[in-house]
Amino acid sequence: MKTTFDQLRERQPQLFSAAAITIDSAAMQAMADLIAAIESVIALPAFQAHALAQAPEIARLPVAARSVFMGYDFHLTDSGPKLIEINTNAGGGLLNAYLLAAHGKAAEGARIRDEFVAMFREEWRLARGDAPLRRIAIVDDMPAEQFLAPEFILFKELFEQHGIAAVVCDPSELARDGDGLCHAGQPVDLIYNRLTDFALDATENAAIRTVFEQGGVVLTPHPRAHALYADKRNLMQLSDDAALQALGVDETTRNILLAGIPQTVAVTPEQGEAFWAERKRWFFKPPAGFGSRAAYRGDKLTKRVFEEILHGGYIAQEIALPSEHAVPLGDGETTMKADIRCYVYNGHIQLVAGRLYQGQTTNFRTPGGGFAPVFIA
Repeated sequence: MKTTFDQLRERQPQLFSAAAITIDSAAMQAMADLIAAIESVIALPAFQAHALAQAPEIARLPVAARSVFMGYDFHLTDSGPKLIEINTNAGGGLLNAYLLAAHGKAAEGARIRDEFVAMFREEWRLARGDAPLRRIAIVDDMPAEQFLAPEFILFKELFEQHGIAAVVCDPSELARDGDGLCHAGQPVDLIYNRLTDFALDATENAAIRTVFEQGGVVLTPHPRAHALYADKRNLMQLSDDAALQALGVDETTRNILLAGIPQTVAVTPEQGEAFWAERKRWFFKPPAGFGSRAAYRGDKLTKRVFEEILHGGYIAQEIALPSEHAVPLGDGETTMKADIRCYVYNGHIQLVAGRLYQGQTTNFRTPGGGFAPVFIA
């Protein structure tokens, strides 16, 4: 009998590449060292004060949960791995844990899935102590229409296999019930938050926001984590030696950060001519962007789009070209670029996966592309 994951691979083959990516242990260690360095800086009260000062008010709420599925995305370059961005609701982790079985690593995939469940239980324990975790709601806007909707179903099955009731739902399906939230009359203990409304500003998310602010539901990932990790303006501090020194960051940590994070700067209208002249050097991104939306390589820019960027609060990150890999396709092979994603919880790398693609950014549309397992040589 075919599993849900087997059926998914048949229905949406574009999600998965037939290839695997092999990287050397030195590159893996460099990514781990950079993640540890970033986590150490983000833990500093001075860094948090700066990041939260520019964040929405909801991000300043104290929370016990750490946030699940932190995604550190890298390009592998000739001078070592370069961090491209950090995401707080990195998708694909569970898909990649199941994908390992197709490459002879079924036991490893099962171990990682168990670790994912333990991560959600730990989020609950941090917030609620020894109280039983009864029900998780996996929440996104119109979840059945989302590109990674099949992963939601896999999460529901996984939680239920471990004795936790679960539901996949739209925010509109959640209702306030006293101090908490319920779905179809049943209380919701924890929300696995797949929404991209990171500050819960949208009207349809008002119930979640109100109950979360009152401490009536555990939300993970949460707005504070997004402000501290995923706001791309933070990369300006993390790639600025003077700013790091002002925070009191030691020289060894600074060197790791400066070697691994491409220079990132604010884009202002006053510097428009200079940015346009050097646009091929930069990748332009909105600070709260996700999934490559409204992000542009400088050499692909039109003057019209550039004018919007100048007045859009963008950041510019020095381009770090992705590695290229031979991928089997039909009776031959093709060459594809790769992003390397480390799925991280509490500073610990749980899983490493690649995303193979052609074009400007990852797209899951190129034949032969998609998620690919990463193995260490």
